[in-house]
Amino acid sequence: MAEVGIFVGTMYGNSLLVAEEAEAILKKNGHKATVFEDPELADWQKFSDQYVLIVTSTTGQGDLPDSIVPLFQAIKDKIGYQPELRYGLIALGDSNYEHFCGGGKQFDALLQEQGAKRIGNVLAIDANDHPEPEAISNPWVEQWVTLLK
Repeated sequence: MAEVGIFVGTMYGNSLLVAEEAEAILKKNGHKATVFEDPELADWQKFSDQYVLIVTSTTGQGDLPDSIVPLFQAIKDKIGYQPELRYGLIALGDSNYEHFCGGGKQFDALLQEQGAKRIGNVLAIDANDHPEPEAISNPWVEQWVTLLK
């Protein structure tokens, strides 16, 4: 059984919906999962040797939503190297914008730079093609959960 912290960056609620669906799938598969809608560094640090799943949307300018920016900055400024961390990432975006899934890409780049180990591939969901993102994310989470130890 793995313990997974699900960290959400959302603007209109789609990322939160995806995160809550992921939480249900993880629990159904015997894992412990907690969603953090307004995540703080202390929440993140509880999972430093566990798993995290980041579910974030992207602003039109390719930035992270305001709800997750403080966590991102704190990880960048205060944590540094975190090789014990294992993570997955679901990025929501709109390909009509130049920086498609830019928020998720920023988070992935930061964690890679800090030595965290990504489990599986990043899932990028385009709102143009998939107005109901959970239809794409749920099968991905079902597969991702098989990679947890």
